[in-house]
Parts: sequence; C-alpha cells; structure tokens
Amino acid sequence: AVVAHDQTSRTGIDRRDGFVNQVEEKYPDIEIVTIQYGGGDHLQSTEITKSILQANPELKGIFGTNEGSAIGVVNGVREMDRTNVVIIGYDSGAQQKEAIRDGLMAGAITQNPVGIGYETVKAAVAAAKGEEVPAAIDTGFFYYDKTNIDEPEISAVLYD
Repeated sequence: AVVAHDQTSRTGIDRRDGFVNQVEEKYPDIEIVTIQYGGGDHLQSTEITKSILQANPELKGIFGTNEGSAIGVVNGVREMDRTNVVIIGYDSGAQQKEAIRDGLMAGAITQNPVGIGYETVKAAVAAAKGEEVPAAIDTGFFYYDKTNIDEPEISAVLYD
C-alpha cells in the first residue's frame, strides 16, 4: 500500500508514481492494494493506515511518501500491533529516525540538500553566463536504514 502526502504536488506525484512504476516493473508479483492520501498529516495518515491494515490483513508493506505520511504509517502499524508490516518512508525527522533505529521502519529515502544547493548554484552560474542548462537536474538521494544511518555521508543530509 502507499500512503501519499498529496496527488497534486510534483513531489507527491513523482514519489507515488516512482514507487508504483518500480514495483510494477521490477516486482510484478507484488500487488499494490491501495494508494491513499493523508495530506502529509501524521494524524490523518495514522487513521488511513489503520483502515488499510484492517481492510488488508495479509498486507506485507507500506510506503509513506513524506515525513508526515511515514510517521502516520509508523503510528498506524504500532497502534494496530502489525509490526510485521515492512515500512519504507521518505525524508527524515526525529520520529522517523527513531523508528528506523528501533527497527519498526525498515528504512527511508532522503534528499541530498548539499547536492541540491550545489547543483542549483552551478545551474544559476551557467544560466548567467548564457550557457545551456538541462531541463532536469538530478541532485541525488540516499537510502538509509539501521545499518548506515550514522555514517557521515548519511547523517549529514538528515534532519531532526
């Protein structure tokens, strides 16, 4: 299942579709039973998660597309005592990092703010010089879990 923050923002669309497309392409035996939207609000995402879990007793995993969604998934899984459900999130934050360290959340994807800053300045300088700037620039990301959360490259891009 997917608990997404919204269906209109670029991040909401791209994170949802990126996840769904990768699952369909690489794991055709996995069925995504539902995609629900909690507005990035952890309380609303908690209630959504509990409803998803109740409707899908055999559910194996849930992806939360931003910090609020992921925390809502963590809370819903905990409240329903379904800690066997694999949770993957996006972003970081104190609660998410704690859930990963505790083993409740398997891991999460985080943006690379250093890469974002670097690539933005680089593109701005190129544009100011009249040089062509690509329409899309990959600023990087990291997957982190219990095994690498404290590594300097990862901890530098996480926030509380």
